Amino acid sequence: MSLTRRTDHLRAAAERLSAAGLEDGPDEARRLLLAASDLSSARLLTEMNAPMPPEEQARFDGFIARREQREPLSHILGTQPFWTLELKVTRDVLTPRADTETLIEAALKAFPDRSAPLRILDIATGSGAIILALLSEFPNATAIATDLSEAALGVARENAALTGLSDRVRFHHQSWAEGLEGPFDLVVSNPPYIAASVIDTLEPEVRVFEPRMALEGGETGFEPYPHLFAEAGRLLAPGGLALLEIGYDQGAVSVEAAQQAGAKEARIIKDLAGHDRVVSLRFSV
Repeated sequence: MSLTRRTDHLRAAAERLSAAGLEDGPDEARRLLLAASDLSSARLLTEMNAPMPPEEQARFDGFIARREQREPLSHILGTQPFWTLELKVTRDVLTPRADTETLIEAALKAFPDRSAPLRILDIATGSGAIILALLSEFPNATAIATDLSEAALGVARENAALTGLSDRVRFHHQSWAEGLEGPFDLVVSNPPYIAASVIDTLEPEVRVFEPRMALEGGETGFEPYPHLFAEAGRLLAPGGLALLEIGYDQGAVSVEAAQQAGAKEARIIKDLAGHDRVVSLRFSV
């Protein structure tokens, strides 16, 4: 008996994912089929009407079953694109989001000279997405990246090696920027900023599969920021810039807290959806 065609398996998988509540079920099913097939996207396209080999079918069915349970696509595939990079992702780190690219764009706008020998600090680096994207754009920059999670730092180190950037970044296992000395031209961070009471209301991909310590910013969600603002003021070089990701409803409180920390300039940068996304700070102008 002949095997069912790939296109039939793909259609059934897309229906399963849609039934599981995934809006992009058809697209995700295609991506998982590509990963299961070990074929190039062009080759797979030409062989969609061919029978699916049993080994490929087993892998594909396994992938779809995991996604039905709302395991993030990035965890199943093991990677996630961010900026121009393809980064390793595990359950030990947040999956990099496109919204965070707002911070990268802000840094590029603030430092138009790509050849500048910037010294950059990334606090709570996670997967290393932010600092590695910045180093890829500033070829003469060097960096320090910190995280409290040893497991996260392991992922970040792997990503640095995968992107060929290991020689320009040092990873420190520590809390925030404790014990570090400046000056830095640029301080960046995507700290945890979700209120503790909100986390259990989030989608399963986040609340079940992503590390809570990288999500929860205390009772209000804003608890890390006053400390981070003070650290930025301590560590920035004259004229230096701090860029920190914030929650969509934290713009006003960020500006107020930054000014209390001594920032001479505090402004909010919105993402493509029009939401507050990054607070930009200067402590000397």
